[in-house]
Amino acid sequence: MQYDPIKSTLGRFFNKAPFLRILFYKMLDLLLLRTWHIRRELKRWENIRKPELNVLDAGSGFGQYTYFLSSLNPKWNIFGVDVKHEQIADCNGFFKKIGKENRVQFEYADLTAFEHKNKYDLILSVDVMEHILEDEKVFVNFFASIQPNGMLLISTPSDQGGSDVHDDHEHSFIDEHVRDGYNMQDIKDKLTRAGFSKIEAMYSYGTPGKISWKLSMKFPIKMLNVSKIFFIFIPVYYLVFFPMCLILNYFDTVGTHKTGTGLIVKAWK
Repeated sequence: MQYDPIKSTLGRFFNKAPFLRILFYKMLDLLLLRTWHIRRELKRWENIRKPELNVLDAGSGFGQYTYFLSSLNPKWNIFGVDVKHEQIADCNGFFKKIGKENRVQFEYADLTAFEHKNKYDLILSVDVMEHILEDEKVFVNFFASIQPNGMLLISTPSDQGGSDVHDDHEHSFIDEHVRDGYNMQDIKDKLTRAGFSKIEAMYSYGTPGKISWKLSMKFPIKMLNVSKIFFIFIPVYYLVFFPMCLILNYFDTVGTHKTGTGLIVKAWK
């Protein structure tokens, strides 16, 4: 299933004006369960109230999480990197239009070769590691780039059905993934080998989250991959299912899950 073309189509529409793009970010914040978990962990982060922090959005994409980070504290210096040149140019243009170019910048970078020695207080990586084959190189670079006591926050699919894969004969729902999901102990071991001294991991996308993901993402994306004509019916679809997804997202975020299709991982230097 091709996910990037759908994102590109939506991006072109909502990029027509800054207020549309901000509206799109707000919609994604409500719709995407991983955003609920990331926002919760960031608000719990002990350094959140400190000024003049350096933050890395590793795999910044469309800039949704960079925008949220910039709203937490206007004094933070936020650096977004991605492997897609068009998204880098697009994000730099948008943040300049909204007057945040002095504190928010984007550049092209391959995370397997990226390193800024002891620079960042926080590194955020949301749904990125499942796209990178040489993940241990990236974890080593994250460790080198983070300051002592800095935190790495990762959201990624788990091996408990992440990417909608449930057995050895199935393939990832998202064609762009190089792995179907992480085993919790495996990612902890990789981060330990990279040098991180304290690591916490928990499952996200438990039972409520799995239902929400199918309603909010899987079914609409499947329809749009069949035909772009379904863009006409998407507003009606979400009008029906959006309230249900919000309730499911809430219960997934406040609950503790013995298993789940997603992982939230925190690591400290």
